[in-house]
Amino acid sequence: MFGLHKQGSTLKTEFTAGLTTFFTMSYIMVVNPIILKDAGVPFELSFTATIVATIVGTLLMGLYANYPIAIAPAMGLNAYFAYSVVKAHQGLSYEAAFSAVFVAGLVFVLLSLTPLRTKLIEVIPDNLKNAITAGIGLFIAFIGLRLSGIIQDHPTNLVALGNLHSPTAALTLIGLLVTLVCLALNINGALFIGMLVTGVIAYFNGQLTFQKGFVSLPQIPDQLVVANPVQAIGDVVHYGLYAVVFSFLLVTLFDTTGTVLGVAKQAGLMEGNKLPRGERTLIADSVATLVGSMFGTSPTSAYIESASGVASGGRTGLTAVVVAILFALSAFFSPLISAVSGLAAITAPALIVVGSLMVGHVAYIKWDQIDEAFPAFLVVLSMPLTSSIATGIALGFIAYPVMKVARKQWKSVHPLVYVFAVLFLLQLIYLPH
Repeated sequence: MFGLHKQGSTLKTEFTAGLTTFFTMSYIMVVNPIILKDAGVPFELSFTATIVATIVGTLLMGLYANYPIAIAPAMGLNAYFAYSVVKAHQGLSYEAAFSAVFVAGLVFVLLSLTPLRTKLIEVIPDNLKNAITAGIGLFIAFIGLRLSGIIQDHPTNLVALGNLHSPTAALTLIGLLVTLVCLALNINGALFIGMLVTGVIAYFNGQLTFQKGFVSLPQIPDQLVVANPVQAIGDVVHYGLYAVVFSFLLVTLFDTTGTVLGVAKQAGLMEGNKLPRGERTLIADSVATLVGSMFGTSPTSAYIESASGVASGGRTGLTAVVVAILFALSAFFSPLISAVSGLAAITAPALIVVGSLMVGHVAYIKWDQIDEAFPAFLVVLSMPLTSSIATGIALGFIAYPVMKVARKQWKSVHPLVYVFAVLFLLQLIYLPH
């Protein structure tokens, strides 16, 4: 079913890859509800919704698209939902705001049934594809360094070296050392071994504790937050949430497209300029967004942490299925997951190492051609600095046709690239991001 032999993988490898991806992204079960709580969404409601949306999207990605990529509520979009939508609109309830997410998801599903989203993957220039992969790599590594405290905020320089004597930073460095040694020795599951060793050390030195126990029964909501499409559309019209729907659409479209391309390229799953079954990956994301809004969470996206599972050998949808099963089990182990995901030192080494692997794609960028190099440079530079994959892609999409027109090579650019360049420009100028 998954074609393990064809991809040169095994059950053990896929299971290890699934574990690795799960642990590197498990923080979303805690962080997403905390952010949405600021918009008035009850923690228990968004916790359940986060798990449901992740299971639906990731299972579709594994069983339907057969890719080792996980889907979950997108970081960034949850903050946009809480602070730029709910809090910025006087009198707007979180239930009405979820109507905008529902409408965006509905349009997403309809778009996914057309050739547009698949065509988009094909028309992105090769240099931008490589830049997207490298930019995501820098972004992942930067996240790992900041979460662990190895890099910290600085009032003058924006970022600076953190306190390496702090328990979290020191433990991260130990985990990084263990992971790199395992990689150097070609030990399978190096990333997961690094996380396991780090977790054991953290437990014995008191950094990892389980004060709330290990098991708790999941709380099932009495009713759906959004159950009536007519009412959802009515809420969008009543509150004038058109710009919100458009922002959700555009950001999620390119966030997912960029991540899927980056991870697929890293895994060697691309066939020339095309992504096999590309339309199925996009349907998985759009359905997850739709279902997630009904239960009470912000839009979903493909997760960059999936690259950690790919780095552990994951090549098929079985990796994604393992991730989905683990998220389902997590509904019964919320105290355990909260404790583990709350310690950044366990997952940070994997993020840093995966980032270093993905940055290698800068070698394939045509640096000797300024019209190809500069747009790619913008993508790579802006993703970690803006903490947004979609923003990095937006700047690259805007710069690319401009450079080509300047060199009188406008005919070499696909018309869709011009269209999205204009849309991105309008979004950056007029809409919150």
